[in-house]
Amino acid sequence: MNHCGCCFIVPTKVLLRFARDRRLKASQRRAFAAAARLEKEWRHARQVKSRLARLAAEVLPADLGAAAAAPPHVLVFDCRHGTVLPGAPVHDPAASHDEAPAHAFTETTEVVRFFRTVFGRNSLDGNGMALLSSVHYSVQYNNAFWNGSQMTYGDGDGAIFRDFTSATDVIAHELTHGLTQFTAGLGYEDEAGGLNESISDVFGSMFRQWRKGQTVVQADWLIGSDIMGPVARARGYECLRDMADPAAEHCLSPQPAHFSRYRDGMDPHESSGIPNLAFCKAALALGGNSWSVAGRIWFQALTAQKPAPRMRMKTFANRTRAAATSLYPAEPAVRAAIDAAWKAVGL
Repeated sequence: MNHCGCCFIVPTKVLLRFARDRRLKASQRRAFAAAARLEKEWRHARQVKSRLARLAAEVLPADLGAAAAAPPHVLVFDCRHGTVLPGAPVHDPAASHDEAPAHAFTETTEVVRFFRTVFGRNSLDGNGMALLSSVHYSVQYNNAFWNGSQMTYGDGDGAIFRDFTSATDVIAHELTHGLTQFTAGLGYEDEAGGLNESISDVFGSMFRQWRKGQTVVQADWLIGSDIMGPVARARGYECLRDMADPAAEHCLSPQPAHFSRYRDGMDPHESSGIPNLAFCKAALALGGNSWSVAGRIWFQALTAQKPAPRMRMKTFANRTRAAATSLYPAEPAVRAAIDAAWKAVGL
């Protein structure tokens, strides 16, 4: 079983599609093919790293008192289009004239503030873990990923994808894989894999809405719209995924919207559309800001119990139902909204 500690924002199927697309330049096709080929190797490396981290947390003593009180350090490195991580340190990235390190620093810092002020969590591990980001990874690298201990961003090819640090939801999505790694410990295959991806989309979308000060009605619920390049947009693609309409034609990676279409072995980037739509429906039914009620319920369902690497979607759905009752005991309408949202997607 693959206990992947992280994942990529762009699914392999999309990378392979563009690697075969003769309408793109040969150099662009090679860049997509290389990113797809590397993904399998990164998964194996992440799997080993995540297992070691979990084992160390279980068997080794640690004094977390001081760490728990301190805010995390946010550090940025520049790969300078090489592939050695983390790269060269960027001093004072917030003041950099290069948008990539500036965006990575600013938005990672804001993710820290989001988790702390909204959910009371100090960094991804809850104990002030330092957050490292590497930018300008490789040449025309079409992805971003959390490798079990740090973030890495490619610049994109400039046609299908733009710089991956330019999207707040992409940054929060990948960092949330770290949160999942330190809490529910979801694996990366079958239903658990779909949940893993969905949790990252959910918190990525919440963070984007939080940064914009949007209500659930004002939000567009798109994932990755800010990394769509001019060629992708010219072909009618507005985003990677749409949480409100997973099967929409404007999605670069359309998804099923009902559990009846789920099959074991499905790519987690596809099956995540089912719980994504459940969250969107719940948040819209509850109104206001997505992070205020629905977000608190999803956060408790993710963090309040022991790790469950093989968790099924129905189990997570029931966790949110229970969380709605425990967090809002005097408001039965909250649980009713959560229940109705899951039933609407077959769970």
